[in-house]
Amino acid sequence: MAKAKTANGKVRVVRRDGEAMRRLPQRAVGAFSRCHQEGRLNMRKAGVLLHPTSLPHGVIGDEVENFLDWMAQAGLTLWQMLPLTPPHADRSPYQAYSSFALNPALLPPAAAQVTPDADELADFERREAFWLEDYALFVALRQQHADRAWCDWPEALRHRDPEALQQARRAQAGTLARLKKEQFLLQRRWQLIRQQARAQGICLFGDVPIAVAYDSADVWARPQLFKLDADLQPTVVAGVPPDYFSREGQRWGNPHYNWELHQATDFAWWRQRMAAALRLFDLVRIDHFRGLQALWEIPAASPTAMEGRWVETPGRALLEALRQDFPAMPFVAEDLGLITPEVMQLRDDFGLAGLAVLQFGFDDSPDNPHRIGAQRPNCVVYTGTHDNNTSLGWFEELPAERQQQVLRQLPEEAGPMPWPLIVAALVSAADLAVVPLQDWLGLDGQHRMNVPGTCEGNWRWRFRAEQLDSILAGRIRRWLEQTGRLAPKER
Repeated sequence: MAKAKTANGKVRVVRRDGEAMRRLPQRAVGAFSRCHQEGRLNMRKAGVLLHPTSLPHGVIGDEVENFLDWMAQAGLTLWQMLPLTPPHADRSPYQAYSSFALNPALLPPAAAQVTPDADELADFERREAFWLEDYALFVALRQQHADRAWCDWPEALRHRDPEALQQARRAQAGTLARLKKEQFLLQRRWQLIRQQARAQGICLFGDVPIAVAYDSADVWARPQLFKLDADLQPTVVAGVPPDYFSREGQRWGNPHYNWELHQATDFAWWRQRMAAALRLFDLVRIDHFRGLQALWEIPAASPTAMEGRWVETPGRALLEALRQDFPAMPFVAEDLGLITPEVMQLRDDFGLAGLAVLQFGFDDSPDNPHRIGAQRPNCVVYTGTHDNNTSLGWFEELPAERQQQVLRQLPEEAGPMPWPLIVAALVSAADLAVVPLQDWLGLDGQHRMNVPGTCEGNWRWRFRAEQLDSILAGRIRRWLEQTGRLAPKER
């Protein structure tokens, strides 16, 4: 390895494979403060919600290092992101071609040209064979069939005839090798990022959707794990009933799990899935956690979610299995929406943190868990999430009288919106306070990430590198110090 200096005088170590890596500080990675301990978040932290596709170039290149440097300067010790899996054409991270693979679009072009060590690549392929073989073949076949969904492939491939699959592997050998190498380079790059984050005292907070896309390697490779008919079509699909985001509910279209078979196999697929997530992240959000108590089942022929019904699931047994593998239970329950006492009991029985979203906290209901001051310690509080408008955009859409009602409940000394909402999150009792980068930057509704129930124009927002300056970092750090959210070594 050779040493090189960057324009700002930092020392980097240049690897022989051409991928640059900053020399890590002398403090050992082993001294890194764990995000989760004995089922509870172990200190007050503050962080930022930012998906890597929202980085200036949308890839996990050197700009990640700059982002981590800025976080450390600001005192932010938690980076939360959306699922890193490869999305469909609509770019939604919650509809992916695989529950295990990483999104190839995140790989920097220079990193894609690197020649990996043959032994390292072979070790990776053996270690990840549970999903990698099927994923690579799925992508290769999809490309061969003009990007058509697997349910539209020839019958022999659709039904995974062994001879047809073997012929496809021989015919697609070169493509399969390229796709496996791509995943190896992505995983290696991410582990480098994880090392850099740990050296900065920053936890990585990931996200696992409860549902799986029908057009995915997961369903094609293991159709028996899902509720499909003899023609491999879903009999029921997932979604949610009418709620804050949609009067007709949301018909996601994902197939439902064959929970009986999952339970009969001791949740082997789920355990592999969570193990893969925790090789990437320190803490994992279980999206739509209420589905581990009951899921909204919609007849596949129904055009909306309104015709669905709640069907109980063996989530308690699944969480017991996960606790065997991960005794610290480094999971957060996304418990938004219609939450029943049974869902709260399941969350609390396993000591999982729930969520609070302050934008939801102004309906004048005394029982609203999102209202200002209602947060409990074992909780992650947000100004808003990726599904909300930015806090400034949300506030600007309120009638003038309602704006005044909101401001009367928020800290007066914080400055203009969205800072009053940000400070309310920071002063709350919640162990973790997470603010979307759009809110830290004070951006309006033109910069929101997603509008639920729509398919166009979502998941495309990116910030500009010059927006992360030392003035903003200093302002954030002062508020973290005042609210007790700086790491002890930095106070």
